[in-house]
Amino acid sequence: MCNKIYLPDVVGKGYKDYWYFKGRFRVCKGSRASKKSKTTALNFIFRIMQYKDANLLVVRKTYNTLRDSCFAELKWAINTLGVADYWECKTSPLEFIYLPTNQKIYFRGLDDPLKITSITTQKGVLCWLWIEEAYEIDNEEDFDILQESIRGKVPEGLFKQITLTFNPWNEKHWIKKRFFDCEDDDILAITTNYTINEWLDDADKKMFDDMKKNNPRRYQVAGLGQWGVTEGLVYENFFELDFNIEEIKSRQNITSIFGLDFGYTNDPTALFCALVDLDLKEIYVFDELYKKALTNFKIAEEIIKMGYSKEIIIADSAEPKSIEELRELGITRIRPAKKGKDSLNNGIQYIQGFKIIIHSKCKNFLNEICNYTWSKNEMGKPINRPIDDYNHLLDAMRYAIQSINKDDRFSFK
Repeated sequence: MCNKIYLPDVVGKGYKDYWYFKGRFRVCKGSRASKKSKTTALNFIFRIMQYKDANLLVVRKTYNTLRDSCFAELKWAINTLGVADYWECKTSPLEFIYLPTNQKIYFRGLDDPLKITSITTQKGVLCWLWIEEAYEIDNEEDFDILQESIRGKVPEGLFKQITLTFNPWNEKHWIKKRFFDCEDDDILAITTNYTINEWLDDADKKMFDDMKKNNPRRYQVAGLGQWGVTEGLVYENFFELDFNIEEIKSRQNITSIFGLDFGYTNDPTALFCALVDLDLKEIYVFDELYKKALTNFKIAEEIIKMGYSKEIIIADSAEPKSIEELRELGITRIRPAKKGKDSLNNGIQYIQGFKIIIHSKCKNFLNEICNYTWSKNEMGKPINRPIDDYNHLLDAMRYAIQSINKDDRFSFK
């Protein structure tokens, strides 16, 4: 005999519209303790059991982060709803099976895109997609490819939907413009925070009260769920400005710098282009290249098309063969960057002495610099090493700056 539960007692308040929405895109930006992930997990378990032909795909940027996040939340939801006897939980690979109908919840990471496109359901259709920490998808094009996994006709009474959940992140992210800065009946975009979480105890509430009083900037993001990175940005002295490039070039003591970071399948090739005012200690970022799957021939072709083939370009020294091939292809002044002990942090420290002004057309540089933070240890404390992400153009900037850093001069051979 099945035990009956009163769903509002389990789910709580604040998510009624989110729970029942059936449009194409359901997006939730939530602060800490906003119960967005737990509510989403409860909703999907309830839905799978309600719609006999539905299957769910759960995605994060990297597969190995799923077990301790979405998988754990969905398992918690199954136990909370008292339906564990109806579900099989598999860990190799991660998978949930609803035993009465053989419907499934699949888990995939963007680090293995072929496994996303190759899913074949045994029962019903793959009609729902949940992307957790969706801000990790820094390119809108990657999202467009991902949503193609939810396609085709669905049985009558069923609906296709993509759910995005994430902590507040920088307002330059493509998610804001696409889902929050528009009006579309097929989109539900909400912001939630701890004030709708009735399960918090007095200690939890005091933490937010103290944050509001002692760190109001952090409170706006971590407490109220507003756009922004709470702490730990590597570069903070930057802003966006549609400056006149020719006017900057006409100044005295202006130097142009160019840096190149190689990529291919998963990472983009990134060309950083800037003007530096050494008197005012200002870096003006005016152009960029940011593309995946570029061969060396294509890289040379792009640089020539952009008009920078005669410039001194400082490139990642980890690929000497690519540098030599680019020279043969007409990028004759390309040179390897100097790398050594502490070169990463030394380069960052030098750049931190400049104000960085970014032209609005350099959207990828804007996205990276707004997301590039210091890593954290097991206790969640920042450490003196940046994350290995959102760093393709920023690495290229470090290479480029070597051409003017008097403390880091070297000869090329």
